[in-house]
Amino acid sequence: MPTLIDLRAEREEGGEDKPPRHPEKEGRPDAPSPRKPDWIRVRAPTSAGYHATKSLVRDLKLHTVCEEASCPNIGECWSVKHATFMILGGICTRACSFCNVSTGKPLPLDPNEPANVAHATATMGLHHVVVTSVDRDDLEDGGAEHFVQTIRAIREAAPATTIEILTPDFLRKPGAAECVIDAKPDVFNHNLETVPRLYHSIRPGARYYQSLRLLDSVKQRDPSQFTKSGLMVGLGEAKDEVLQVMDDLRVAGVDFLTIGQYLQPTKKHAGVDRFWTPEEFKALETIAYAKGFLVVSASPLTRSSHHAGDDFKRLRAARMAANA
Repeated sequence: MPTLIDLRAEREEGGEDKPPRHPEKEGRPDAPSPRKPDWIRVRAPTSAGYHATKSLVRDLKLHTVCEEASCPNIGECWSVKHATFMILGGICTRACSFCNVSTGKPLPLDPNEPANVAHATATMGLHHVVVTSVDRDDLEDGGAEHFVQTIRAIREAAPATTIEILTPDFLRKPGAAECVIDAKPDVFNHNLETVPRLYHSIRPGARYYQSLRLLDSVKQRDPSQFTKSGLMVGLGEAKDEVLQVMDDLRVAGVDFLTIGQYLQPTKKHAGVDRFWTPEEFKALETIAYAKGFLVVSASPLTRSSHHAGDDFKRLRAARMAANA
């Protein structure tokens, strides 16, 4: 089975003078990874629905994490006109060793971006939309007000659409998280990504306990909001460390947990330590449910926004059942 191609190449312009996507990684030695097993290989997208979604994204000059992070599920999601919009531009101020989003000095914010995201949401007829972003440590509020404007624009353009946001950690941005929480998204997602021992090498610009505090603050400020977080495995973590992260998330009141296999974007990114088997993911899902999460999605190809609309329905039903 063929593997997914890097679809970002279609939108990149310029030749040899174009700056590298990851200048901070250029001098690193190549990181080897084991051969991909059959269960995480996917086909390159070719459907009419995929091309229609791509055209809409291009016309509105929007970024999607589907492309920028080289998501393996892009063919499946875009074929049914589901996309995860990435706001605050396409250049991140951090340099996480797992991430394929461009790193560098960001451009000024596009004031039309919230309206364009809302227009795309309404045009695509999305019942549930996911909005994420790059990290913008250069902004005084980390981009919080832009999130608020985007939520408001979607509410106006598509009032029946439920909104899920996947935010940065707003590290050292006082008051930023609070204004986003007060905008009342239906789901507030922030990914821990990996176990605390690996933060220095995998998420050097982030702080594990800051991310936990952010998730906890959502529940403290608005208990009605669903909270969600995600982990990657295959970076060298031990199973016991993953289980401890589950416990930490439950202490923070997180409702929904996603766990997926890390896939190395390029040879300059962190290498894959190993590929967890589907049976191991199933075992993690069983344990996570036993720890009290309302909804768990754990599989090799699980990503934060994969099947997010269906998962939101499951989340709402699980809360109703628990309350009953």
